[in-house]
Amino acid sequence: MNKAICFSGHGGPEVLEWVDVPVPEPGPGEVRISHRAIGVNFVDVYQRKGIYKVPLPAVAGNEGAGVVEAVGEGVESVRVGDRVAYAGRQGSYCEARVLPAERLCRLPDAISFEQAAGMMLKGLTVQYLIRQIYRVQPGDTVLFHAAAGGVGLIACQWLKALGVRVIGTAGSSVKCQLALQHGAEFCLNYRIDDIVEKVREITDGHGVPVVYDSVGKDTFETSLQCLRPRGLMVSFGNASGVVPPVDLTILSQLGSLYVTRPTLATYTANPADMRSMAAELFDMVVSGRISIEVRNRYQLKDAAEAHRDLESRATTGSIILLP
Repeated sequence: MNKAICFSGHGGPEVLEWVDVPVPEPGPGEVRISHRAIGVNFVDVYQRKGIYKVPLPAVAGNEGAGVVEAVGEGVESVRVGDRVAYAGRQGSYCEARVLPAERLCRLPDAISFEQAAGMMLKGLTVQYLIRQIYRVQPGDTVLFHAAAGGVGLIACQWLKALGVRVIGTAGSSVKCQLALQHGAEFCLNYRIDDIVEKVREITDGHGVPVVYDSVGKDTFETSLQCLRPRGLMVSFGNASGVVPPVDLTILSQLGSLYVTRPTLATYTANPADMRSMAAELFDMVVSGRISIEVRNRYQLKDAAEAHRDLESRATTGSIILLP
């Protein structure tokens, strides 16, 4: 029987249960894959807590990499034995599962299963953040919160490769050093530094054109104050909690600012768009311009421990589960 991590109610990591779940044969347009590695992301936490709603009971997780075991009728894009990966499909914390073939990306030989599970959701997120929502240009200076996290380390490297100066933030000197080693030009410790003052100092008082903020409640107001007039605030996560209601007049008072709250699901809804984004990500990794840092490995059955460590901000880089 196929093992999986499921939750039947919302709450802390303790609601995650190690259970048996059936795996059906793939139907038309579907494939069955056997996981080799599974990614852990904050969206998994949001779903477990009920911040993002999914039908219950549910298999946790949204990212994985493995081998195609069986294909359904009409599937031509992948074959049995192919190495594949995916992101943004809820239900990945399991040994095997069935998925639509159109949601899978074939992995280049140079990318391992562990790298793929540690980068698909995070790397595709970085792609839409810096190549679509605000298409950065050489010479730009941007502010990226949580720069030592899984998304942050990929972003720092990708932005540096594009000629962009990164002001990162992190919660300790060790994490700041890690961000600097991965391409950030500056990294501010939000526990001791005045972020707004430091950003203004670095930008000669102008502020930055864009802030990328996955922290949420604790950094939202600070992020707005770091923007230059007509700057863009990209709020793409809630690691510290959901941003409370905002009086929109603050946007005019701080210089006619823009705010967006995007999701990966929107940007990858079209399979062709998703594959194009993945191809750009794969190229950056295979060329060596981005190194994927899988720094935290847990057995699949220990997913609750992985969630505890992620939420306590005890981790850096990517987290994966091994079936």
